[in-house]
Amino acid sequence: MSEWTVYGSRTVYASPWVNLDLVDVEPPGHARYEHHLIRLAPVAAAVLLDDSERVLLMWRHRFATNTWNWEIPSGIAEQGEELAAAAAREVLEETGYRVDADRLEHLAYIQPIGGMSDAEHTVFLARDAIRVTEPVDTHEADRLEWLPLDSIQQMIDDRQIVAGVAVTGLLQVLARRWPRP
Repeated sequence: MSEWTVYGSRTVYASPWVNLDLVDVEPPGHARYEHHLIRLAPVAAAVLLDDSERVLLMWRHRFATNTWNWEIPSGIAEQGEELAAAAAREVLEETGYRVDADRLEHLAYIQPIGGMSDAEHTVFLARDAIRVTEPVDTHEADRLEWLPLDSIQQMIDDRQIVAGVAVTGLLQVLARRWPRP
């Protein structure tokens, strides 16, 4: 299998958050055609874990899928912003907790829809969260709760946690709980 040939692209829609491009491509052994490509800014997210093995989750509604679910703080990194700094900023804005960007532990890097988008999500682990204020982005969550890490797998199974960045980050925390050889 070889790489697709890209002949060029054109933007059909652009905003500060998303661009939609039509890319002139030719897959190996197939005819050339225009493929939709959604271009997104990098996303940074954080799983906040406390000393009692609880994670801070945000209960929120997503209009695009018309679903309620638990999520972790996440958002778009600003131009030139380091991903750990973006994750720490999002935690503060969405939850009112402060975390030290320099102490965040890398959990995962994912490309959630690689066939149609250049989206990149990076998830960090924060263990030093301190409540300092009320959330600034009050539209981000209906409520915040510290929930036991032991309940997370069942919540994922029950579709109470469905956002890809949240599922990925939380599963990484669960996978890293046990000693590795």
